[in-house]
Amino acid sequence: MRAVIQRVNRASVTVENEITGSIDRGLCLLIGITHEDTADDLKYIVDKTLNMRIFPDPTGDSGFDESVQDIGGGLLLISQFTLYAATRKGRRPGFTAAARPEMAGPMFEQLVDAFRFSGLRVQTGVFGAMMNVEIENAGPVTIILDSADRNAPRKG
Repeated sequence: MRAVIQRVNRASVTVENEITGSIDRGLCLLIGITHEDTADDLKYIVDKTLNMRIFPDPTGDSGFDESVQDIGGGLLLISQFTLYAATRKGRRPGFTAAARPEMAGPMFEQLVDAFRFSGLRVQTGVFGAMMNVEIENAGPVTIILDSADRNAPRKG
């Protein structure tokens, strides 16, 4: 599972000219699911995202002291199969590594439920729909999180 995490001042998602989700200060997550993902991948993404210290402390002296939970921020979750695009060959990306909708849809809903369990405000797009996402990236801060990396040894 991959997540592109963006620290935002505000973010919203629109489907067919209707806003389906919006948040103020918090995180916008673009989520890609592959056919190899399990509950462990989901848990890793949720735990890491909720506890990652990427917000400034209240004095503003440091940029990376508090988590989205610490600040009571919102979460906007957007499914995005294109995070698993293969671009090595040719000019058109391939998406065979992305999970099929019949697997990815339920897993995305499980992910949404896991984030809601945190008690934070969670908003979403519409799975499989053409969406327009608007963000005001704060910093800018953008972090890529890949659950496959959790088992990789640290470089030292």
